Amino acid sequence: MDVIQKQDENCYCYVQNRTIHLQYLWSTIQIKVNSRERFRFEPISEKNNCRNSETVFEFVACAVQILWKPETCTETFLSIKQYGEDVCFKIQPFKIEPYVVRVKREMLDGKLLFLFVAGIFLFHFANSLSRSAKFFYLSGVILGVLALLVFVLLTLKRFIPRHSTFWILMSGSWMVSLYFIYCFKENIQWLWSEHKIYLLGYFLAVGITSFAISYQHGPLTTELSITLFTWTLQLTAFVLIYFGVTIPQVAYAVIAVSLCSKGLCYPLGAACHIARKMKHHFKSKKLVFKYLTEEEYREQGESETIRALEELRSFCRSPDFPSWIAVSKLQAPHRFAAFVLGSPHVSAAETKAHDEQYGIGSFFLEEQLFETRAQFEQDEPANSVHEEDEENENEMHSQIPFPYATELL
Repeated sequence: MDVIQKQDENCYCYVQNRTIHLQYLWSTIQIKVNSRERFRFEPISEKNNCRNSETVFEFVACAVQILWKPETCTETFLSIKQYGEDVCFKIQPFKIEPYVVRVKREMLDGKLLFLFVAGIFLFHFANSLSRSAKFFYLSGVILGVLALLVFVLLTLKRFIPRHSTFWILMSGSWMVSLYFIYCFKENIQWLWSEHKIYLLGYFLAVGITSFAISYQHGPLTTELSITLFTWTLQLTAFVLIYFGVTIPQVAYAVIAVSLCSKGLCYPLGAACHIARKMKHHFKSKKLVFKYLTEEEYREQGESETIRALEELRSFCRSPDFPSWIAVSKLQAPHRFAAFVLGSPHVSAAETKAHDEQYGIGSFFLEEQLFETRAQFEQDEPANSVHEEDEENENEMHSQIPFPYATELL
């Protein structure tokens, strides 16, 4: 921190460093001037007229410096961006009293970082915010406080018959509002310290009135109004991004990247969708094994048997099938011919014999049932004998120490 102490009228200038360093992206120079007596703090512009201004903001700043007469105070602050224009100011004390000028570099200015982050957030969420009723009311309050003439003109738009007249009045209202916003920004600390009650009264009265008018109007419903509101929010986001960094080139690059990302969202979304589809198509599917129930097993067996028999019949009917060789080797060629013509492959007698042997109440099922029951009955006595042997052995072990204990007694 540099400290300068003087007591007479002097001019001070801060010459900007033209070499760009990214570590100073959100860096500012803070100048504080204080004294025990009142003095006049007057910024000095290097341009004699405003015709050489390159942007609208420079023209407004130049006009304000010409028209605005600085007030006297005992303490003032000045914030200078790292990569802006050279800044000069004059300090004019009214009495011979020393004043102190403190110069300090702030590597991370919270206000600049907040503006930059707010601009990025506002740009990417402008579409969803423009459809929110709460954000619409908040925007109405902010517009009424910062640009009262614009808010009043938008409220009285229905009473203006011609659109050309409305846009002329809107342009003038915006110019006057920008002038007052610049004056308010330059003198916010003096206004807060000297006229805090009036400032709070203005915010409260205008904020409540703006909210009431916005609530009466209601949120936007038509798609055209929502689209225009979205574009307005995006333009406001660009302004916040521009004033949120000290290097204009970085601001331009961020704005360009934001526009490209917004314009490429649909092609990128389509490409991601196609990539997911291709990945799902070429991805090897894992084999999933499913166990069949008894009923499913029986139905599947019947259907597969019928399908295989139909395939065999169609093959036997084809011209490539060596029918004479097959007939010469068969014991019952009449039965094979009947099968090829559509008769069942199993006769009624064979079906009856199979049911008697393997069906419900058959000899095979009873034999299997009785063998299982006999094996269970044979295992049960053996287990009971084994358990009795273990109990007798335990009793013998428990009775052995008693005679010796009797002899000892």
